[in-house]
Amino acid sequence: MDRKLLLVDVDCGVDDAQALMVALVAPHVEILGITCCHGNSTLENVCRNVLRVLKICNKLQIPVFRGASRPLLGKSLHASCYHGVDGLGDVPDSTAPDLDLLQKEHAVLAMMRIVNEYPGQVSLVATGPLTNLALAVNMDATFPQKIKNLFIMGGNMESRGNITVCGEFNFACDPEAAYVVLNSFDCPTHIATWEFTCRNDLPWDFYHDWISQKTEKAEFMRRITSHSVQYTKSCAEEKEAWAKGFVTCDSYAVAAAIDDKFVTDSISCAVGVELSGTLTRGMMVLDTLGMLERKHKVFVMTKCDTEKLKFLLMEALR
Repeated sequence: MDRKLLLVDVDCGVDDAQALMVALVAPHVEILGITCCHGNSTLENVCRNVLRVLKICNKLQIPVFRGASRPLLGKSLHASCYHGVDGLGDVPDSTAPDLDLLQKEHAVLAMMRIVNEYPGQVSLVATGPLTNLALAVNMDATFPQKIKNLFIMGGNMESRGNITVCGEFNFACDPEAAYVVLNSFDCPTHIATWEFTCRNDLPWDFYHDWISQKTEKAEFMRRITSHSVQYTKSCAEEKEAWAKGFVTCDSYAVAAAIDDKFVTDSISCAVGVELSGTLTRGMMVLDTLGMLERKHKVFVMTKCDTEKLKFLLMEALR
């Protein structure tokens, strides 16, 4: 495969950790930096979680940057019910790296600097709220033209929410940021929506085989996912679950970024983000009829090679 240069923007919870570990072991991938954003937990927890992942993967040399601690407008949302209060399943690690290892440079400034150093070569992968990306394009309107492409995990295509009635978590955390990004970024943009990840879920038998590998990384994954797995299964028992199996949402965006053949079908259309609806704030809208009259169209993933995803996940924990 061709060499891939990645810049990864995360709100490091359990699925961000899974996605990072997939990228960290890919032999043709170089992660130039990891930028942190509010989301699944507080910014400080997100930064600490990234360092924990890098430590277990022996990759602490990758620079990590502290970014936005709150959305552009409104109150912060967190996902402690799924990820745990600390974002990684509430299994503290007394040997976790200290936050002194974070870079002093702000994440948004680091993003702008890195893409200037590698013009047209960097794939930007965003697995959390899009606040850092919105701030970057507001500071430098040419930022989207300097990256190779953008991969987003977030939004929805059929108004199915997972944090509000019609809102997917990452977009609902900062609807204004999602609006800015989807209206300002005119580079090739690929979106893994909530419904897409659920429709391409993996069997629970695979999950159990995955975390049962006799490695330190597999044991780490078993511990940090215990809370989220219990929560998912309890939801399935209480009501009809949208996903029937194991869903590692953020890994789909990373897999698409590192393997050009991972996505097997997609919808090409303009998209928008609802900001003012009482029930629909943060919902992504697909303009399949062209009524928004926007030139830029994104690729909304619909189908993928789940066998490739299984392979990438297994490799991540070996």
